[in-house]
Amino acid sequence: MKRVAIVSDTHVPSRASEIPDWIADEIRQADHTIHAGDFDSRRAYDRIEELADGNLTCARGNMDPATLEVPSAAVKRLEDVTFVVTHGTGSPEGWHRRVTETADGKTDSDVDPVVVAGHTHEVVDTTVDGTRVLNPGSATGASPANRESMFVATVDGTDLEVELQTR
Repeated sequence: MKRVAIVSDTHVPSRASEIPDWIADEIRQADHTIHAGDFDSRRAYDRIEELADGNLTCARGNMDPATLEVPSAAVKRLEDVTFVVTHGTGSPEGWHRRVTETADGKTDSDVDPVVVAGHTHEVVDTTVDGTRVLNPGSATGASPANRESMFVATVDGTDLEVELQTR
């Protein structure tokens, strides 16, 4: 069984001064961390990587510096669940379709992956054409979000339980 911290849109330092303590605690407790982009700085990326003890899968956001060498999409298999991580950059219109299309061809499995994306700062847990889509909102409550949020997931074989955490 794996505990997974799922965060996005930290925006440190442009919209927040640091990662909230409770988010940091959840990342420390997790076996793996997924970040769907918009760290906003090398400092924020380094902090998340340190908290995750190197167990980090992430994607580049539209606000990430060019010097941050992070892929636009990443794939991570935890137990028997495959996660595809992307940011979802672009217009809010068509966001769901755009992020699920990112997963096309990214896995060898015949089982639909779970897509983790950010960008909108809106919490999402839905299914699009058989693919589960998760957006943890903004870990720092960066506008337009009105609260700090993240998902804590438990992966046990093929079972995935996702719980929203907010402050």
